[in-house]
Amino acid sequence: MGELAFSVRDLAQMRFAVSPMWQVGGGLRLLASGAADPVHRRWLEQVRPRLAAAGLDRGWLAELVPAAGYVPDFLNPAPAGPAPTLAEELAAIAATPADRVRRDLDHLARHGAGLGPRARSLHADPPRRLPRVLAEIEAYWELALGPYWSRIRALLDADVFHRARLAAERGAGRLLDDLHPSLQWDEDLLRLVRQQKLGRQEAGPGLVLIPSAFKGPGLASRVAPPDPPQLAYRARGVGTLWEPRPASGVDALTAVLGRARTLLLTELDTPASTTELAGRIGISVPGTSQHLTALRDAGLVSAHRAGRSVLYARTAPADALLAAGASRPLGRARADQVSS
Repeated sequence: MGELAFSVRDLAQMRFAVSPMWQVGGGLRLLASGAADPVHRRWLEQVRPRLAAAGLDRGWLAELVPAAGYVPDFLNPAPAGPAPTLAEELAAIAATPADRVRRDLDHLARHGAGLGPRARSLHADPPRRLPRVLAEIEAYWELALGPYWSRIRALLDADVFHRARLAAERGAGRLLDDLHPSLQWDEDLLRLVRQQKLGRQEAGPGLVLIPSAFKGPGLASRVAPPDPPQLAYRARGVGTLWEPRPASGVDALTAVLGRARTLLLTELDTPASTTELAGRIGISVPGTSQHLTALRDAGLVSAHRAGRSVLYARTAPADALLAAGASRPLGRARADQVSS
């Protein structure tokens, strides 16, 4: 059992962070396991073929992020704020000293099946090889996480809001007790059942709590002085993350956006290409492209490169717009249209 001692200063510096890189690592682990995870089935079925077509299932990340066990600490830099961007975390990874990269890779070699050829080349020359790792992370993000980030981010933000409210109403001790069954808060000690290495003498002050959409039932930790320790846990509500979102009651939106653009937004419950969307809503590919461009310019869809094609995804403002349209009584919407 690991123990993490807390001083008043440590409690004052305990915080939450939504980290893109923790989602990158968690998703990669799930994909590498080859399991047909029922919670993430829809996501896995869509993403696995894209990654295979791009060769990302056998690249740098495949060697650095195993299905289980240790992941090099430099891939999870300490979040500088409550919600760092992917670009900010990649910049932090790029700034990792070469000796730190080598030390983490040595640890990976000792606690895994050794290093693959790409990992060995990274060990030999971190400054030259690390940019290739960063480029592959960006490519993976565009294929696997970027099109879904609006949905994932909403889940993570909701988890942080819930737990922050719990801490405000019941105190930090209740928050830590409630975080995971393997955590036990006892006065000034946080006890972690089956955690092999997590002591205050081995970590910086404070504690960073990181919700993950792809975390399994256990906890994951990162202890890398002088940074504060990080604990990643499974976010609340993950079981509903990929459920289809009904798009009913959109008559009012049709009056504002037009039929084609409203249909496009409702069809984008899962990311899709221009050709796929054109076939679904029954208009030409050039016409669909024009509508998607207008929706993208308005911030209602985002575009993500996937090989030779582009995947379009609905954004959070579009989700809110559809929800608002669905919440209005149909008769009231039609009455408003007549009176206007």
